[in-house]
Amino acid sequence: MSTLAIVGAGPQLGREIGRRFAAEGIDVALIARSRTTLQAVADDLSDTGVRAEAFPADVTDRPALHAALTAVEERLGPIDILEYSPAPSLADLRRAPLVEATKVTVDSVLAQLDLYLLGGVAAVQHVLPGMLERGTGTILVSSGAGSGPVIAPHVANVQIATGGMRNWILNLHAALSGTGVYAAHVAIAAFIGQGGHDSQPQTIADAYWRLHTERTEAELVIQDLPDDYLERSLADKFVEP
Repeated sequence: MSTLAIVGAGPQLGREIGRRFAAEGIDVALIARSRTTLQAVADDLSDTGVRAEAFPADVTDRPALHAALTAVEERLGPIDILEYSPAPSLADLRRAPLVEATKVTVDSVLAQLDLYLLGGVAAVQHVLPGMLERGTGTILVSSGAGSGPVIAPHVANVQIATGGMRNWILNLHAALSGTGVYAAHVAIAAFIGQGGHDSQPQTIADAYWRLHTERTEAELVIQDLPDDYLERSLADKFVEP
């Protein structure tokens, strides 16, 4: 039985990705900071017939992330599929605000690099050697589409970090050709759960399953933004009431 590790698992997309892969008999490991949120998602997946377990860790704490991924391997077996999609909390945004393009500073970029790029590198490099040794594996890294396909100047400091991650994953996709290991980037231009059919978590989770099974595309762009996306700036879940 295969194991999927979702790093940055949340109650929307993370839960639906877990449910989609669990429907295919794949065990699910959920990694994020909040034990309460993770356990609620794990409990929600309890009817799928597979093992779904929570492994709390902060991706910016590299030893903790390494320990969580190691615990996954010890409890559920080798990680065959890695999905990396961290998102900031409101507390993160207060501590490290989003910055538009003309106001980017070194300090405003460093926290974003830590969350998106460096956390992603650490997660991928934890699982990649084992995948290469086994000759099989899938790595799916997600970010907002401002990482490349869409211009989003109001969140420029984030896009510096996610753009770097996107570039690396596209290069990793090419470098892994012929190894049996597949890597792809998912650029999400949508307010997940708030827009039309293409913005719904279940629809996006189906797209992740297609990437994993078809193993051809280096990148999938999910485009379902409203015309006023620059004015709205953030998904509702990041806006305090």
